[in-house]
Amino acid sequence: MDKDDALYEVPALPPEFNGRPATERMGVGAESDEDMERFARLAQHLLGVPAAVVSLTGKGHHVLPGLVGLEEPWSSSRLVTLPPEKSQGAPIEAESAQEALTFVAEALGAAAWVGAPLTDTQGHVLGFLIAIDTVARTWAEKEHEVLHSLAHVCGAELRLRLLVQRSRKARVQAQNAYERSQRLVRTADELAGTTDLVSVRRSVKALVTRDLQPVQVELMVVEDNRLRRVNDPEEVSETEVAYEGCDLDSDRPEARAVRTRTVVEVPDAAALARQPLEVQEVFSQFGMVSAVLLPLPGDQDPVGALVLGWDVPHRMTVEEQSFLRALAEYAARAVGRVMYVTSRVEAAESMQRAMLTEVPDVDGLEIEAFYHPAARGATVGGDWYDVYPLTGDESGTLAITVGDITGHDLQAAILMGQVRTMLRQADLDHPGHGPARIVSAFERANRELGLRASGTMVHAHLKPLPEGWLLTWTNAGHPGPLIASTDGVTERLTGHDMLFNPDLPNTPRTDHQWILKPGSTLLMFTDGLVEHRSRDMDTVIDHTARMLVAGNHRPLPDLLQQITQENMVEVRGDDVVLLAIRLAETGPLRYPPLGQVIP
Repeated sequence: MDKDDALYEVPALPPEFNGRPATERMGVGAESDEDMERFARLAQHLLGVPAAVVSLTGKGHHVLPGLVGLEEPWSSSRLVTLPPEKSQGAPIEAESAQEALTFVAEALGAAAWVGAPLTDTQGHVLGFLIAIDTVARTWAEKEHEVLHSLAHVCGAELRLRLLVQRSRKARVQAQNAYERSQRLVRTADELAGTTDLVSVRRSVKALVTRDLQPVQVELMVVEDNRLRRVNDPEEVSETEVAYEGCDLDSDRPEARAVRTRTVVEVPDAAALARQPLEVQEVFSQFGMVSAVLLPLPGDQDPVGALVLGWDVPHRMTVEEQSFLRALAEYAARAVGRVMYVTSRVEAAESMQRAMLTEVPDVDGLEIEAFYHPAARGATVGGDWYDVYPLTGDESGTLAITVGDITGHDLQAAILMGQVRTMLRQADLDHPGHGPARIVSAFERANRELGLRASGTMVHAHLKPLPEGWLLTWTNAGHPGPLIASTDGVTERLTGHDMLFNPDLPNTPRTDHQWILKPGSTLLMFTDGLVEHRSRDMDTVIDHTARMLVAGNHRPLPDLLQQITQENMVEVRGDDVVLLAIRLAETGPLRYPPLGQVIP
């Protein structure tokens, strides 16, 4: 509970209220209100709580026009009924504000909560913005600040509604401000879901261009003691390319705004003339004579700056200052989150790439591996490939594997490295045995050692013969490899057993064989390549097979890049591995029966 949260001092009620409840004066009832719902969602997102509400006082009750995370009966009724002694139609008086907040929070079943008041133009408390947790917790000072900032914007919207309903003379001005407030909240909602800096820039630019009509809007982010400009690939011009950023200790006004953590204004040509020549040149390049430069506040230091420029003199009004400061807060949170996620993704991808082996050089074979990380979120997965010569095998046999560990997180990547090492050890400890025996040995170790890895794989041995290369493979629930020959024929190696999982019963693994023709190409891949929400997997695999045979004479790196690009037509939440092996074109062949099984 937020016992230390000071409420605003409430002056005496003016005669105009006449006992009318806040909900009646604003036209808000016990039903969902789109704008109030946004404030509840933002409170839930920014404070990381399971539930949040906007509560407004009515006659004998509180209504909940904004509600997220609460189930029945609240999601339907949106009403907290007051006992007779607490019924109050007018705005809440100062001495009863904390009591009213506590009553609403406890009625909603909150184990812990933090609330901020929503006030009218006279400072009277109309209701509360409340963040709710289902377990006991202590609220940080930053969480108090965030909720109060959000409540300030929410209260401003309520005040605007009062103005719109009460004053016909100020209707146009109030309506414009009200719409700006709505657009700001919608933009904040968009920013809460952005996954890259370009999207942050576009959302901010769309909002301020409509409201303030600047000729230039730039998003700058702090990286390595520099401010770097976020480029939009759809808007790059020669002028913009020349303006990439500046050092934080430079005389540029955006750097000064970040260093001093204050808004810097260059309102007219006279103020611009006092700026360094470098700044005047930049303004000239963009056709600007005035600008506002806002720091983007972070938890400790600013994470960047917003640059707004006009081709006419421009001085901020009080309303614009409030609007831009709120926008800077929302943009800063989006930038901070994107940069944090990006750093996590880059670190995870670097780790996974480091764990994937270099393919060996083998006479008569061209071997190429391709790894494509997931495109969405801070994900790193357990997809892997491996190629290595079998130690002690004088025939020159290669072991090849493509597999996928269950999960898309750091743990999956760690398990992948352990599984790969265990497979290599099993091959080393069982010379002369086929892949089925190797995978069975790995599964036994997986169970006995408590590794608890699960997933799919194709593990194979590729042995040179006078008439070609003999492929012996076992498939543990994985997409079957594809083979394309030089005569335009493709084969899909469909034989497979169950996936590997320590909780599944022990079942024998099966070895299959196929002789690869000279000049043919073997393609192994993980399911991220062919699983789509909008297309059937078999259709995608057939298309991949046609690309494989059509590209039989293309360099393997180019072919794998094309296959990946054409298949991955939607934003993916899974990483992808491809491993291709192409045989040199030499010698006649004898063909074994399709899918021959070795006893």
